[in-house]
Amino acid sequence: MSEHGRPRVARERQRQFWREVRRGLSFADAARAVGVSVMTGRHWAVQGGGMPIMSLAEPSGRFLSLAEREEIAAGLCEGMTATAIAEKLGRSPSTICREIQRNKAQRAQWQYRASAAQSRADRLARRPKTAKLATNPTLRQRVEDGLVQLWSPQQIAARLREEFPDDAEMHVSHETIYQSLYVQGRGALRRELAVCLRTGRAIRKPQRRADRRRARIANMVMISERPAEADDRAVPGHWEGDLILGKDNRSAIGTLVERSTRYTLLLHLPNGHSAEAVQQAMLATIPTLPRHLWRSLTWDQGTELAAHREISFATDLPIYFCDPSSPWQRGTNENTNGLLRQYFPKGTDLSVHGPGELARVAVELNGRPRMTLGWRTPAEAINDVLSNPYTATGVAMTP
Repeated sequence: MSEHGRPRVARERQRQFWREVRRGLSFADAARAVGVSVMTGRHWAVQGGGMPIMSLAEPSGRFLSLAEREEIAAGLCEGMTATAIAEKLGRSPSTICREIQRNKAQRAQWQYRASAAQSRADRLARRPKTAKLATNPTLRQRVEDGLVQLWSPQQIAARLREEFPDDAEMHVSHETIYQSLYVQGRGALRRELAVCLRTGRAIRKPQRRADRRRARIANMVMISERPAEADDRAVPGHWEGDLILGKDNRSAIGTLVERSTRYTLLLHLPNGHSAEAVQQAMLATIPTLPRHLWRSLTWDQGTELAAHREISFATDLPIYFCDPSSPWQRGTNENTNGLLRQYFPKGTDLSVHGPGELARVAVELNGRPRMTLGWRTPAEAINDVLSNPYTATGVAMTP
C-alpha cells in the first residue's frame, strides 16, 4: 500500500512502460499498453524528466521478486513452513524467515501479503542520494555559467575535466547535469536554466520527427558525385549549407558550416530568401575566407539555391545536393542549425537580426568547445588551418 492508503502500481509495470516508450510509443500509448492511466504515464514521464529513473534490465535475482513473494503468501496460506517454502523457491530458509518477519502484517487475517511486502521492498530500495551539484557550490556555479553561455552539458563536463584534471570534486558527468535540470527531486540547478539547453525543453523527448521532403530544383549535381575526400573530413574546405526559417517562413538566415573544423558563417538575408537573395549573400560571404578553404558546398534540395550554377561560376565552388529527405547527409549543418535555434527560436521574425548580431552569434558559436574537435573550438581549428594552408590533414575528427 502507498502512504496514502492506495495500492501502489508494481515497479515492473513502470519498467514495462519505459520499455514501450523505448520502442517508439508515445507516453500516452505506452501507459495504455501496460494497463495504467494516461495520467499515471505522464506522471512517470515528468518524474524522470522524460527518461526512466530505474534500470530497465530484468531483476538480477539477488532480491525476492513479486512472484516469489506471492509464492510465500500462498505457501503460508497452505500451512507450509519457511523451510519448505525456501526449498520450493530455491532460496535460503533464513531469507524466507527474514522476509516473513519483516513484512508480516499486524492483523492476523492478513499475516503476509505479497503486494504489501513488494511495496515496502521497493520503498526501502530507493536511494535518495544528494546530487553532487547540490553539495558543491563552486562546481554548481561553473555549470550554471556554462549553461548561460549556451554550452551543452557534454561540453561543460568535458571542459571541467580539461581545466581541473586532478580535482575529482570539479568533475561531473553530462547526465548528472541533465538530471539536475529535469528530474524531480534532483533540482540542484535552477530549473529555468533548462531553456539554455539546445532544445529549450523542460522534459526530454524520446522521439523526433523526420524532416519533410522539399521541392527539387533543376540541374543538380548529387552528393554521390562529391569528392571522397569530403566524406572523411581529412581535407578542410568542404562546407554544408542550409537556411533556418522564421515565423511563417517569411524570414530566414543562411548557415554555412565547414565540415572539418565546424566553423560557421551566417548569411544575412534582409530581403527574403529567394534564390536571388541567397545568391547575393553567398557571393558576399565566400570571399571573406581564403580560396583554399572553399573546395565544395553541399546543400539540401531547397529552391533557395536554384541559382547554384551562377554561384559556382562566379566563385569556382562546386555545389552538390543531398538526396531527398536525407538530412543526415548534412549532419554537421543540421546539428549547427539546432544550436542556432537557441539564438533564433522557431516562430520568431528573423529579419530583425542585423549583420552585427549575426556576427556576434557566429563568434560565440565558434567559441564553443566541441567533442569532435578534442574539445577545441571551431575558431581554434580554423586558425590552425589558416596558419598551415598547405597541410591537408590534421584537423579531421570523428564525424
